[in-house]
Amino acid sequence: MPTDAQKIAFVAARQAEAQDALSRLTKRYGAIDPADADVVVALGGDGFMLESLHGALGNGTPIYGMNRGTVGFLMNTYDEDALPDRIARAQTVGLNPLRMTATDIHGERTSALAINEVSLLRESRMAAKISISVDGVERLNEMICDGVLVATPAGSTAYNLSAHGPIIPIGAGVLALTPISVFRPRRWRGALLPRKAAIAFTVRQADLRPVSATADFTEVRDVKRVEVSQDPNHRLELLFDPEHNLEERILKEQFQP
Repeated sequence: MPTDAQKIAFVAARQAEAQDALSRLTKRYGAIDPADADVVVALGGDGFMLESLHGALGNGTPIYGMNRGTVGFLMNTYDEDALPDRIARAQTVGLNPLRMTATDIHGERTSALAINEVSLLRESRMAAKISISVDGVERLNEMICDGVLVATPAGSTAYNLSAHGPIIPIGAGVLALTPISVFRPRRWRGALLPRKAAIAFTVRQADLRPVSATADFTEVRDVKRVEVSQDPNHRLELLFDPEHNLEERILKEQFQP
């Protein structure tokens, strides 16, 4: 948790509302380089929070978000008053990202980190054919679908939820494996896997039925194999107001009509 002597840096999305907040807050609290900060305050929506977290992967600086965007599920309520006190009282949520290693049809390998999810999506009019292995054991020989994704608990309320995947509490220690518009097997709706599971996707007929793989902002086209597992070497810290913490938000989300 940050101390009273914290050095606070501000970063903001490009939207006018976020830039206006950046101007007011830096005038009030000062401006320092994020590389020298104890805490970074991110002003924007969930998309900008994702960018800010990726920027913190190398240094582990805690991120405290304030909503100046659209959804703001990962953000605190915007309030300019007593900001150092709010940050000092904030609760810390630790996250480990997923590591994607994708091999394309030419044999080139690409590695990237995902805080929300790793997703595979068909590139053409033809449905994808994908097999799924977990910890070296093939669980589905062939799934005919638009795609499939692996979501972290933090990402379970994003694309995963839109694909009818489960919302996962942060402390549950599981990942969501969720199909996207699955045609066969008809009754398969996904699985919950231990957070330490090693998941591998093999694309059948990769030349005829091209598939892309995306880890947050990194996309690889024409993949034939994608491996996904949690990366224990990177840890991210998000700060939340005690009265509006992430665990409570995820719990509330499960009871939304």
